Amino acid sequence: MLYPLKFQPILKDKIWGGEKLNLHFNKDSDSKNLGESWEVSTVPNDISVVCNGELKGQSLQNLVNAHKSKLLGDKNWKRFGNEFPLLIKFIDAKEDLSIQLHPNDELAKKRHNSFGKTEMWYIMQADKDANLIVGFKGEVDKETYLKNLENNTLTEILNFDKVKEGDTYFIEAGRVHAIGAGVLLAEIQQTSDVTYRVYDWDRVDSNGNTRELHNDIAIDAFDFEMENNFKIDYLKQKNVSNEVVSCPFFTTNFIEITSDIEIENTHDSFLIYMCIDGDVEVSTEDSKEHISKGETILIPAEIKNFKLKSGYGKLLEVYV
Repeated sequence: MLYPLKFQPILKDKIWGGEKLNLHFNKDSDSKNLGESWEVSTVPNDISVVCNGELKGQSLQNLVNAHKSKLLGDKNWKRFGNEFPLLIKFIDAKEDLSIQLHPNDELAKKRHNSFGKTEMWYIMQADKDANLIVGFKGEVDKETYLKNLENNTLTEILNFDKVKEGDTYFIEAGRVHAIGAGVLLAEIQQTSDVTYRVYDWDRVDSNGNTRELHNDIAIDAFDFEMENNFKIDYLKQKNVSNEVVSCPFFTTNFIEITSDIEIENTHDSFLIYMCIDGDVEVSTEDSKEHISKGETILIPAEIKNFKLKSGYGKLLEVYV
């Protein structure tokens, strides 16, 4: 029988990264530019490896191939086959990320043989006056967007939101966005590493080179008809799962734990728990694992009943 799985984080240096992942989450890196910790991934060349229990050293992809619906759930196995559908990350932006967007499933399949990339963000910490870019200020059509892009006035039509801990954003494929300097967040997304960068603040790397932009292909990925419904309000009742986002690609719940919780998995899916504060014990009939702030655990679909124990902890609970 499978058991709750922890994975070795896949650490990514970025031109915009900082040191919060090292300092706050004890990620094993001395880098001054650590931008991302990929917690659960089957992106080619970045596949998570188990770091606990009898399956230590096994890749997540091998486990999906071997255990199929026992790990994914019946409906997910029928829908995705051997493709694990989610990519789970923590992100530290010391500087602004590029202004970007992602293609939907149809376009990503056609161009990149990939899933599209719908995602969500939970703000774990934000410096004073830190912000995100999400969507446009008002109604913007293709012609207006292209005119501002050409005139180098793109930022004048973008929506800037000042953020604080606990704020949550739903970023559908086709919506322009960027994480601002000073933001540390948890990201839940479809398994895709396809990003269309449209503006990068005219910055250069240590060799004086600018990063590639993708404006020729990005224009087809925009959805200019989207409503500005990206900031999510949600309940925060203690010791229960509070729904934050539910979409065809994932459901994410918020749980604040102050006493033991019995979980019954009725979703026919694996469950992923991202610890966003405190410390939590995940206890099954045969095993116990702890996760602390900045750690992640995957509960295979065949495990239907388990306990979450904590004096105090906050989790994001994710399933498909």
